[in-house]
Order: sequence, then structure tokens, then C-alpha cells
Amino acid sequence: MLDRSASRTPVKTSGPLAGFRIVEFAGIGPGPFACMMLADMGAEVVTLDRVGARKNLKSVAGRGRKVVELDLKDKGAIAQVLDLLGHADALIEGFRPGVMERLGLGPDLVQARNPRLVYGRMTGWGQEGPLAQTAGHDINYIAMTGALAAIGTKKKPVPPLNLVGDFGGGALYLVVGVLAALLEASKSGKGQVVDAAMCDGAASLMSMFFDMTASGRWTEGRESNFLDGGAHFYGVYECGCGRFISIGSIEPQFYALLRQHAGLIDAGFEAQMDRKAWPELKQKLVEVFKSKTRDEWCKIMEGTDICFAPVLTMAEAPNHPHMAARKIFVERHGVTQPAPAPRFSRTPSAIREAATADIAGLMAEWKGGR
Repeated sequence: MLDRSASRTPVKTSGPLAGFRIVEFAGIGPGPFACMMLADMGAEVVTLDRVGARKNLKSVAGRGRKVVELDLKDKGAIAQVLDLLGHADALIEGFRPGVMERLGLGPDLVQARNPRLVYGRMTGWGQEGPLAQTAGHDINYIAMTGALAAIGTKKKPVPPLNLVGDFGGGALYLVVGVLAALLEASKSGKGQVVDAAMCDGAASLMSMFFDMTASGRWTEGRESNFLDGGAHFYGVYECGCGRFISIGSIEPQFYALLRQHAGLIDAGFEAQMDRKAWPELKQKLVEVFKSKTRDEWCKIMEGTDICFAPVLTMAEAPNHPHMAARKIFVERHGVTQPAPAPRFSRTPSAIREAATADIAGLMAEWKGGR
């Protein structure tokens, strides 16, 4: 199966993917993030970058790699890359469709040398379709899926950073796809192409909302549903200090606790699911939460089943007692950053140092390990 417990390199690694070799073609956004996760889980990831790129070996998304600089326009370099890929388990690239083929590194050529290779492709629009060759960014990909239109205020959609397209719909689906293909290859002995497109993944993330729309529980207008800020019991409120808290008291028992701890004795609050009452009740909660500071509300509500949390900044988050107790953030090279996730009981993930490498040395090492 996927047992690679005996590493094929002199470097001992931890994580469930220890012993797996992945070649990454340098890019930006979701590809590097996916490779960061795979490296954190123990895979030996080699990043091929252009000559003179001088990759920041201390970057968060670039952690845990061996970096090789080479000229992919040089036929000699391409021959070396093909040789390296002949001993790899997976390849990850994020170029526009056709670029790898023009370099002489398309799936057909690479898999002819290494039939077991999993070929991961990360794009915005996918490998085919009318927009496949068109430039775009996260905001464009999620705009086409219905996700962006559903997020924001009544006035206009608000970009949810680039979490939904690049990382949620892109990197995470690429990781899932590559791992699934590696699992299948361990049974069949054959690799395959994983076409991970951000528009595909972002659309997939919207599954629950399409389901709720079909059942009449979701409407198209922003701030008119119970998860988009329309409901008074699910949203963000400003406190008297100018900072914010979040409330998610959907279930009746949690809503009852909200009423109890916030002192909501007004009979109007009994109409929890009456959409027509939401605007008025929301305005009343605005005034209630402004009556105390965020710290005061934390003392009253945190640790209860209200479904409450303070809205923390990136500077504040690592210092919260829960985040600190679980060591969700770590410091590396003076930079505070998220620790590897998820967690494994027997083969824990770990952040490994990035380093420059020589492709000839890598090939000798990889050939010797097979």
C-alpha cells in the first residue's frame, strides 16, 4: 500500500509521507502551499526554480524543501529533470495549460519514463475549457462559482481574502487529489494526471449552499440567510472598545444560552427563525454588545456553549490560551507561523528546514535509493 516507512534517503524524516519523493515546479499561491503541506507530512519535496531566483529559504509556504535552480530552456537541464522524475512519486506544477508540454515535460513523456508517477496540475480555470488559457486570480475563479456573490454585505460582495479559491478550492483539492492518486497507484502500479482547478474546487466548496437553495432554505440575497450575516444570532458585533466578537448561536439550546448570558429578555427574541424579525433583533444586539468591552464579553461568554469567540487579529491569535495550549502557531527564523496540520498520532508532522541542492547529487541519491 502506501507504506514508505523505510526512507530511501540518508535524511530521516517524520510524517505519514516519509519516503515519498515529490518534484515541484516553482510557482506562486496554491502550488507552494500544497507542497508545504506535503513536506510537513514528511514527503521529500524538491523545488525546481529558475536560475537566479534566490528563493527565500525562510518563507512559510516554502518551508521543508530542497531547492534546485536550473534553466528549463536548456535541453541538458530538461534531460536531467526527466531523469529525476524517473525516480519520483509525484510531480506538481502550476503553469498555464500547455507550458509543460512545450518544455518537453508533459504527462505523456514523463509517465512513459515513470508509469507510476502522479502528475499534479494546479490551475485557475482547469486544463481545458474556453477560459483555460486566460489569466486570472482567486477573486475571478470564485466569482464564477457563485461563492463571491454570496459573501459580503447587501451593498456588494466582499473578497474573502484568497482563502476560498487559491487555498480552499485550489491547494487543498490538489493535496487530496495527489494523495488519492498515490494511494491508487500503490494498488495499480499506474500513475495519472490530477487536474486541480480553483474554479472546480471553489464550486465544490459551495455544495451545501446549492443543497440548501434547492430545499428552499437559502436565498440569493446577501445578508438574508442565517450563515451570511443576515441572522442576528450568527454574525460579528462591535464591542464598546472598538474590537469585535463572533456569535454562532444557531441551535435552540445555544440560542437560549445567548439570551441568558446577554440578558436578552425582550420577548421579540423568541422569534429566532423569523427572517422578518432579524433586522430589528440584529440592531438590538448591536446596542447590547456595544455596552461592554470585548474582554468583558469574553469573561461572560467564552467557554460556554453559546458558540462564541473573540475576533482576534493575526498578532493576537497566537497568544490566545487555547491556541497557545495546542501550539497551533510556532516561531521559525523569527517568524510566527501556523504549525503543520492536521495532526497524526503515530507519525507526527514536522517543519523541516529548506536548503539549496544540486540536481546531480539528488539524482545520484534518488537512484541509489531505488
